[in-house]
Amino acid sequence: MSTQTHHVRDTIELTEVEQKIFDRLLATQLHFKLKTDIRVAGGWVRDKLLGKDSNDIDIALDHMMGKEFADKVREYSLYLKEDAPSVCVIESDAEKSKHLETATMRLFGISIDFVNLRSEKYKKECNIPEQTFGTAEEDAYRRDLTINSLFYNINNGAVEDFTKRGISDLKSGKIVTPLPPKATFLDDPLRVLRAIRMVGAILDFTLDEDLKGAAACDDVKNDLTVKVIRVCSRKVDLMISGNQPVKAMTYICGLTLFQTKEVYKISKERIGKEVDLMITGNQPVKAMTYICELTLFQTVFTLPEHELVISDECERLCISYLDNASKLIHLLGESTFTVEQRRLALYAALFLPLRNNTYKKKAKKIPVVNRIILESLKFKAKDAETVLDLHRLSYQFLSLIPYLASGEDMQASNLDWMGDLIDVPVSSRARVITGFLLIELRDFWRVVLLISILLHPIDTENEHSQLEKRRYLFNAVENSIMKLGLEKVWDVKPLINGKDVMKVLQLKGGPLVKEWLDKTMAWQLANPSGTSKKCIEWLEEANSKRVKLE
Repeated sequence: MSTQTHHVRDTIELTEVEQKIFDRLLATQLHFKLKTDIRVAGGWVRDKLLGKDSNDIDIALDHMMGKEFADKVREYSLYLKEDAPSVCVIESDAEKSKHLETATMRLFGISIDFVNLRSEKYKKECNIPEQTFGTAEEDAYRRDLTINSLFYNINNGAVEDFTKRGISDLKSGKIVTPLPPKATFLDDPLRVLRAIRMVGAILDFTLDEDLKGAAACDDVKNDLTVKVIRVCSRKVDLMISGNQPVKAMTYICGLTLFQTKEVYKISKERIGKEVDLMITGNQPVKAMTYICELTLFQTVFTLPEHELVISDECERLCISYLDNASKLIHLLGESTFTVEQRRLALYAALFLPLRNNTYKKKAKKIPVVNRIILESLKFKAKDAETVLDLHRLSYQFLSLIPYLASGEDMQASNLDWMGDLIDVPVSSRARVITGFLLIELRDFWRVVLLISILLHPIDTENEHSQLEKRRYLFNAVENSIMKLGLEKVWDVKPLINGKDVMKVLQLKGGPLVKEWLDKTMAWQLANPSGTSKKCIEWLEEANSKRVKLE
């Protein structure tokens, strides 16, 4: 149980822009004599009470739809002879788990969402709620967490806590559901992940014990992965309102599955979004630790059935790598990596223990990590490709670390992945081999170095000493690469091109051209002050030796 007390303000202090926005909304209400209270809901209220800035302004209205009010705001702007903000409507879409129509517009540079207060009733077989206009209290109780159920009433400037515990939970740092947790999660199982994200990634709060028990129960876990048959209600509505509704419905009954679709009760895209917010948040390790503790790891990161089972030890190892990566990034300085590099580095670290696991699909071996990223989380293919490359190339970088960190000459052993390119002078081998690897890695070379450092054995069990040694190793390799002048080696223009090679060697194309281009690049890396003329002379000499040997 949390013993931490968070400072919560008694009132909300508005910024100048927020005051302008709310004044405009109130002026619109007054001008059109609208019978509605205007409230800000959820995260903005929570963050402002904690003294944090927030641009996530969601306006909740009673007795009016969001678009209806937004249109009035636009109309009032025209009345003032100002540039009228456009209104965008995000339609409800059950297949994307978007259950409420939302109107959005920009006011004074801030994007504002407008929705109506609602009451929800969930059907047992799916997570699509039946919605009706509701009171502010009904809306508060249907929200995921008590700390997200607070309202700021723009009409009177008051914070409203209809669950009677939103403020107290905010002060004590507890994550609690307004209604019994199991019922709340069965209504929408994604709320489990939202609760975990709120704990680690945003607020550094703790989960309520009853909530933890409900989150780990089999019914909730099953609902995160179960598939349901969903009827396309919009098309059915068109049939009912058409000229021959009886005939249309007769066909539906006769075909049984007409206008239906098998979908996940909770879309993988929604799960992936929550996980991504955890990983890119303030405490990704804490969030992932909760996922493991609540036995949700294999529910979130689903694996091919009957192909692979992740042991508890493997899950703990995943968290350990993530923890080490997160701490090392912090120790090295956040500016060492871009936001996207940090994000993919943490995913690569999290899935590092699974890097060698594959499963069969149509006689092909597919990396398990690839499946998790593409199917379980529904991320872009580029994300999967990058993480797999980070895993693959980290082994190559790992073999270079002893030489780059010590400054010793490289030996040919353990560098078989370089092929014939290791046949260069010993004094130049470090620059050539490292240069080729960095040309492939480009801007991600520090990320691969980070993953390689995690894999590198450290001769101490003390966590602090181990972390310090890993930082020292990272800095030593980084400095060595700088001294070799390879930091941006991929931007270096080759001294000669494919046409030059074909002309000198009298080739008409083919794989030999690529082979010799690699060899000339190796020469260029070994001779950083070399010229095009010298490179061509070397190429002619090397080719003459090859011809004599043949």
